[in-house]
Amino acid sequence: MLKVAITGNIASGKSQVEKFISNKNYPVYDTDKIAHKILEQVKDFYGYDVFTDGKIDRKKLGNLVFSNPDLKKKLEEIIHPKVKEEILKIFKKGYQIVFISIPLLFETGFDKLFDKIIFVQCDDDIRLQRLMERNHITKTQALSRMNSQQEQEEKIKKSDFILHNNSTIRDLETQVDSLLTDIINTQNT
Repeated sequence: MLKVAITGNIASGKSQVEKFISNKNYPVYDTDKIAHKILEQVKDFYGYDVFTDGKIDRKKLGNLVFSNPDLKKKLEEIIHPKVKEEILKIFKKGYQIVFISIPLLFETGFDKLFDKIIFVQCDDDIRLQRLMERNHITKTQALSRMNSQQEQEEKIKKSDFILHNNSTIRDLETQVDSLLTDIINTQNT
């Protein structure tokens, strides 16, 4: 089994890359979705003020943890081991190749679980604008979230493949198609 991680800093375009790969009928898992299911189990720790209609309100939770490093650290201590368990379960499914999207791949040390790493790079100013629009947050809130992650340059050095998402969706899709050909050729040699 070839285990491929998809990573990139916040608002870089990982979800779009996941869609392109999934549309080619490859198995793709998103650890953000796994983490959101786990979040529903943390009501006792964060209290009900981060819930709306019985569901975790990611915006409220994000505002809370990104403004309080201790709460962020505690959340990660709860979530990351459970996410790792789920990743290991996915690996047991016997795929020839599997793609797993992990935003905090290097921060968690999960990079050691994978054979290949795809990094989705996007210029900071573009990511900032996307994040503010997507999450309906202020520039200060967006910068706080962006600054909570390692610098992109450090992650690029540790990655096997780089996708540059500073242009059009079509350009990104072309890069993904080429990358999949490279990965498949690598696997077959």
